[in-house]
Amino acid sequence: MQALHGTGVAIITPFNADESVDHAALIRLLHHLMDGGVDYLVALGTTGETPVLSEQEQIEVLNTVYKTVGNRLPIVVGVGGNATANVIEKLKRLPLDPAVAILSASPYYNKPSQEGIFQHYKLLAAHAPKPILLYNVPGRTGRNMEAATTLRLAHEVSNIAGIKEASGSMSQCMQILKHRPEGFTVVSGDDDLVLPQIACGMDGVISVAANAFPKHFSTMVSHCLRHSFLDAKKINDDLMGACALMFEENNPAGIKAFLAELGIIHNQLRLPCTVVNADLGNRIRAFVAQTSLS
Repeated sequence: MQALHGTGVAIITPFNADESVDHAALIRLLHHLMDGGVDYLVALGTTGETPVLSEQEQIEVLNTVYKTVGNRLPIVVGVGGNATANVIEKLKRLPLDPAVAILSASPYYNKPSQEGIFQHYKLLAAHAPKPILLYNVPGRTGRNMEAATTLRLAHEVSNIAGIKEASGSMSQCMQILKHRPEGFTVVSGDDDLVLPQIACGMDGVISVAANAFPKHFSTMVSHCLRHSFLDAKKINDDLMGACALMFEENNPAGIKAFLAELGIIHNQLRLPCTVVNADLGNRIRAFVAQTSLS
């Protein structure tokens, strides 16, 4: 799916001090990302703290994104959960017409078998109004979607367009890339592995770090896709320090701390997530003050 090549960004949801959604900050962030040259946006993903947003808030976030972005960039919408029937109902209620695809994480906590994962996605794809992008993130869901399951879905289910692969296993990624059908998009979900994964054949990334550093991250990914890996490495070396701090404690606490230091949002999360600890916050503050990335 060509719209999902390059640098996608899993956008955060900014909050005011009273924990209401800060739509003004969201608009600032969206312009920051569009001006930074990213290729597409992902709204209502895990990075957006979607599990702690009411459905009405999710609809309002989507409408702000659609209105602000217009036709400038493709928009992917995150719609997932661990009850298949509930996800199907949610697909009917959310405003998805402007979206190009739906990103859906593999069911969490239930730890379904590989057959259960396959049947879950097969049923979602049959009801989804847009192509499905699988999302394998076992560090959050508790169950890895094995390469064989991904490839079975890719070959047998027509409304599945690709996968955001965040297992962290290069071997698993290479198996998917080796055997994927033509037109099946494979993007990274691990900011610190993007360079070698694109070298192996991935089509890009859905990034967290690009919220803060869209110009540098998208330039690095563009170099990779042109096989200019030495140029990409120079930027990636600088980004590695940011990524290490960003994911040291929690996502999205890390990226929100960066964005707050850049003056784009308030450093506010909803429980059970909290802001980063004082020591990490000080190190992020020092990094932003000294870096050439911002």
